[in-house]
Amino acid sequence: MIKHLEKIAPTSYAEHWDNVGLLVGEDTKEVKKVMIALDPSTEVIKQAIEEQCDMLITHHPLIFSPMKRIIGTDFIGKRILTLMNHSIAYYAMHTNMDIAIMADESARMIGLQETKALEPMKSDSDLIGIGRVGTITATSLYDLAVEVKKQFNLNDVRVVGKLDQRIEKVAISTGSGEDFIANAIEMGADVLITGDIRHHKALDAMEENLCIIDAGHYGTERFMVEWLKTYLQDTKLTIVAAKEQSPFKIV
Repeated sequence: MIKHLEKIAPTSYAEHWDNVGLLVGEDTKEVKKVMIALDPSTEVIKQAIEEQCDMLITHHPLIFSPMKRIIGTDFIGKRILTLMNHSIAYYAMHTNMDIAIMADESARMIGLQETKALEPMKSDSDLIGIGRVGTITATSLYDLAVEVKKQFNLNDVRVVGKLDQRIEKVAISTGSGEDFIANAIEMGADVLITGDIRHHKALDAMEENLCIIDAGHYGTERFMVEWLKTYLQDTKLTIVAAKEQSPFKIV
């Protein structure tokens, strides 16, 4: 199963600060039923137990920083112990999945052409890396925002810039992408589609005449679950998607 996953998203693609791969469990465990989720939350782990899954695969890693103790009074430690006590192997596919799959897939969803990596991971290639920059048929910022809502199945997005701004060159980075504002500007993008944009970063982008469509961290990455579920159908295992929703609510 690990070989099957690393065929599409090698762990060598992950950023140096990331933590991917098999994080909990035995690599010799027999796997018959797998749950896929964006986050290894307590609720998701509960669902995996109820569904009697042998393996849980998520995008965001449960373990980021080094841990000196794994105890039940710590919320991460408690999740690890719960996975172990129910013999559920746990595997994370984070920035390696961003680079190997999600960058191209997100670009395809909004119809980008002639794409390059927003932040190349190798100096000898502008096709492999975080995010994508490409061209679309000229449209307005408003119409592109509506298309993003449609393609990512969202109720709303936040928009920075004039809604009638003409858009032809688009940058996209799934998840939290405000660190790539400078990349988008340098590559001549009219707009950056991403999530988790803070107030002052939005102001900085406006000063540089870069529009932003903030579709949320959850909103820009949730598609990974269904994509991976479809990919794993060929394994003839039982594959289920966790029931998740954004932690944010609009009131």
